[in-house]
Amino acid sequence: MTIRQHIILIGLLPILLVGGLMMAGVKVPVPEWGRDYVLQLLMPDAAAELELPNIYGPRDPAAPLVVIDAGHGGRDLGAVGAGVREKDVTLALAIALRDAIVEQGGIRVALTREDDRLITLTERPDIARRMEADLFLSIHADSAGDNEAVSGASIYTLSDRASSAAAARFARRENDADRVNGVSIEGQSGDVADLLVELSQRRSQAESAEFAGLVTREGAGELAFHSQAQRSADLVVLRTPDMPSALFESGFVTNQDDAARLASEEGQAQFAQVMARAIRVYFIRQGQI
Repeated sequence: MTIRQHIILIGLLPILLVGGLMMAGVKVPVPEWGRDYVLQLLMPDAAAELELPNIYGPRDPAAPLVVIDAGHGGRDLGAVGAGVREKDVTLALAIALRDAIVEQGGIRVALTREDDRLITLTERPDIARRMEADLFLSIHADSAGDNEAVSGASIYTLSDRASSAAAARFARRENDADRVNGVSIEGQSGDVADLLVELSQRRSQAESAEFAGLVTREGAGELAFHSQAQRSADLVVLRTPDMPSALFESGFVTNQDDAARLASEEGQAQFAQVMARAIRVYFIRQGQI
């Protein structure tokens, strides 16, 4: 028997079997929706827009708003080491920081995620942009692979060219509108629009650098920083031409001391107090509180 005949026979067998059973008077069940053996899968609406998170703190819409982004989440574990998963650490730090800011008063705060869910890289800053945030802070934890000696926190701001080879590698790993800074670019020529975006980006980068400096200043003697505490890299999550933004690398989960600190309530509380102070000083300097 040829291969073609085999294929035809295999295709005909179910039909012949069902036909024979029906001719013999045997009732053959036919699948139908609602029966236990039929799986119904609810697919997400592709056109549905990501729901904006809750805002905590004062109800005054004039109060400055900071959006805190807990990196990774869901099936994206992030860096893993010393029994610690990055997605868990970042969420715990974000919640601790939110609570510290609310306790201080005068500043509104929102989290891109408050549970273990996956949000895409582009959605994270987009949430802050749609909420017209005054500052965007993404929280992460790093990995040094087999090198358990590497430790310390660092803070990244956006740069077209990475500030170091290490920053470039980090950018590659993490990278696995018509209005900017309140100025409409709709209807402008391509050259004018590009210039407006570039000027807005420079302003945002300058403000981001100022905030990063405040983080290292307020954290001196309290947080363990990497020898190169302030860095710059071309990170997708920081590409926000209309909003100052920074990414805080809270430490290395592959280092025992860093991992223990990040996973402890004491370490999280210390981070929250330092970062909340830096955020407050930043908004005071901007004349927003």
